[in-house]
Amino acid sequence: MVKIRFAAILCLAGLGCLIATSASGPKKLSSFDPQVNALLEKMTLDEKVGQMTQPDQTFLKSDADIAKYYLGSVLSGGDSDPKEGNSLEAWTNLIDRYQKRALETRLSIPLLYGVDAVHGHNNVLGAVVFPHNIGLGSTRNPALIEKIERITAVEVRATGINWGFAPCVTVPRDIRWGRTYEGYAEEPDGVKELGAAAVRGLQGDDLADPLRVLGCAKHYAGDGGTAYGSSTIGPHLLDQGDTRLDEKTLREIHLQGYITTIRAGVGSIMPSYSSWNGLKCSGSKRLLTEILKDELGFEGFLISDYGAIDALSGDYKHKIAMSINAGMDMVMVPERYREFIARLKEAAQDGTVPMARIDDAVRRILRVKIAMGLMDKNHSQLADRKLWKQFGSAEHRAVARDAVRQSLVLLKNEHGALPLAKSAKRIHVGGKSADDLGNQCGGWTITWQGSSGNVTPGGTTILQAIKKAVSKETKVTFAVDGKGAEGADVGVLVIGETPYAETNGDRRDLSLAPEDVAAVENMKAAGIPVVVILLSGRPMIVDKAIDKADAFVAAWLPGTEGDGVADVLFGDYKPSGKLSFSWPRSMAQVGVHRGDASYDPLFQYGYGLSY
Repeated sequence: MVKIRFAAILCLAGLGCLIATSASGPKKLSSFDPQVNALLEKMTLDEKVGQMTQPDQTFLKSDADIAKYYLGSVLSGGDSDPKEGNSLEAWTNLIDRYQKRALETRLSIPLLYGVDAVHGHNNVLGAVVFPHNIGLGSTRNPALIEKIERITAVEVRATGINWGFAPCVTVPRDIRWGRTYEGYAEEPDGVKELGAAAVRGLQGDDLADPLRVLGCAKHYAGDGGTAYGSSTIGPHLLDQGDTRLDEKTLREIHLQGYITTIRAGVGSIMPSYSSWNGLKCSGSKRLLTEILKDELGFEGFLISDYGAIDALSGDYKHKIAMSINAGMDMVMVPERYREFIARLKEAAQDGTVPMARIDDAVRRILRVKIAMGLMDKNHSQLADRKLWKQFGSAEHRAVARDAVRQSLVLLKNEHGALPLAKSAKRIHVGGKSADDLGNQCGGWTITWQGSSGNVTPGGTTILQAIKKAVSKETKVTFAVDGKGAEGADVGVLVIGETPYAETNGDRRDLSLAPEDVAAVENMKAAGIPVVVILLSGRPMIVDKAIDKADAFVAAWLPGTEGDGVADVLFGDYKPSGKLSFSWPRSMAQVGVHRGDASYDPLFQYGYGLSY
């Protein structure tokens, strides 16, 4: 959906008609149907089925398959990098090569190329990595989120990619879930406001703007509400589990982000791996067609999650037919794309999937492509390499730094521990995450699960930021285990979770790691004030650390710009973040929310101190 200028005719009773030009709301994607239908009439069944197919580039048997099978889309999953390397140039060359293949086809319909740019263009070395959504939720600042996604769109476009699988508008209700950090908040109000802002940032007022990308609201619907123990994968806890709610509750909590992102014009939506009352969302006609398309009026297209239809019942042809007939429009079939094409074509020919449903799916895909200007022969479909100069730029990093400042939540501050003095004689820094960019960024950073260490160039660790912030006379010492702090003016410990993503991140116990607790004890034993900074993708059980700390900061997963943490530690900016998730005092409080009779958290939803 795009915003346009239009001639509005205002007819007033008895006063005739006044013609005026003004800004309208989002233009309906169906308004492109005259162009779409003209193109659709020219298409063969093979060309239509190709538009509905999205393989992962890692599993393409040959570049020639893009033209041979008329593929409408290709993606790079979390670990799907160019064979030539993970540089900006390698990515751009790869996308251009694939796009040229698509343009060789009879109708020259360009590709939509998708990537999980969930906190910046996070797959590519040197990109700016922003705080994960849980931190952004604590800013409560939709204007900031819109600015972040505008920058993300530019960095994505710099590689030639035109589709980001974001924003995630999940409402995580159990923080043991490994995708908690992908959600803005545990309550729908924060999610629906910030999700809409993210769409505006990614897509702008006009999808044809070459500095914008197609957005994708995900994962529809109820992925954050799965019952503990209902998952059938990995540790069998929450991920891809079953959301057991009546429809009224599902709507009140888990559909709100989709209502607002549709209003903001989002062009694609990704159904969830998870189930709703036992039925996989990828096969639910109630969710995909009756509610989303018919009731909410969504005119874009649905893209399945990575291999999600494999979890449906029956043989492969039945799985395909079940999902397409339920309302799925494009299917992410990472490796089985040739088989998918053969089976879907067969289903269309024998009537298992009606041609009307095929045409509806392709019409929706083409609406978006035409709205994006992809069929405009006057616009190049290849990457604009002039955008490289903005990729990872100082200007972009400055916005990320500001996002870090605004996302920090000060949970405790006693004895005037914060702000720190830049003129202190000695500051002793400790903790496994103080000098670890990978731990700072978390999952979905360069690789799917993320990793500890110096994962990407251009970033600044918290230890490096502290050293940059202090006076020339201040000595900054460091020990991972927190020992050796005797005689320092103050100690700063950076502890918390190491990187993870979906499935692997599900946990039974959210207690701090023993080495983190030991580091706090070691530093406290030196008899100095201790400031603890927690890096995590969710609230943790911190009883063994927070009582020993004079100040305690929830920094979430702040990304590459550690300077933003130092800005707040030293008082250049006051802490302003407010908890977007309740902070449980024990595991017994996990999954307990405002309004529940037993709600008694260590820190309530919305809590946050300042100086």
